[in-house]
Amino acid sequence: MIHDHAELAHVAIAAGEGRFNAYAGIHKALRAALAHALVTLGRTDPTDDSARRRTATEVAGVLALMRRHVVHEDACLHPALQARCPGVCDAAQREHRAHDEALDRLTDALDRWARDDRSAGGQQALYLGLARWVGENLEHMHREETDHNTALWSAYTDEELIALHDALVASIAPEEMMAYARWLLPAMNAPERAAMLADMRAKAPPAAWEAMLAVARERLDDGDWARLARDLGVAPVPGLVAA
Repeated sequence: MIHDHAELAHVAIAAGEGRFNAYAGIHKALRAALAHALVTLGRTDPTDDSARRRTATEVAGVLALMRRHVVHEDACLHPALQARCPGVCDAAQREHRAHDEALDRLTDALDRWARDDRSAGGQQALYLGLARWVGENLEHMHREETDHNTALWSAYTDEELIALHDALVASIAPEEMMAYARWLLPAMNAPERAAMLADMRAKAPPAAWEAMLAVARERLDDGDWARLARDLGVAPVPGLVAA
């Protein structure tokens, strides 16, 4: 199975080399957020009420982002796939419904654990449930980045795909976009990060651009921030003139 997945990924990457990839950045962000949620839950002291509540709030925030991500894919990418590649995303749509139901169960279990479950067994059961759901989502995102991307590249030009992506991004509320950016910016590599912010500078209102830069300063380490500032031609320290 692993060999099959690796081979599929190789074929998809070869087919899409140099093509616009609508899934790559956001999926890096979501994988990072899911991994963080799982590790944070696993290392929380269940007997510490305040720590349990903090972890529950943090994990719930990640689950909320996942729920909104499904909504955006259903509203933008799946109609585009169905329009020119009918049936290719039918399985993913069914999985989205199952993911949504699982999110309801996980959110309820997380709330109960945060309120009154100090037992190691209760935490472990929640951890295993989250781990299984994370695993299912990793598989799901892999199929989107292989099957769906291959279909999109066969049916749409890059200009059309960029327009679809821009419409999707424009539909996201500013506060939600900043929540994604918290995971997106550190998860990207330096060229991806610079390209995304350069595109945003060209298309977004100045206030949104400044807000994204502020998130970058907060979330990136010193080396990554210095590289980004250099790539974008902005001052690494607010108030200084860029070199």
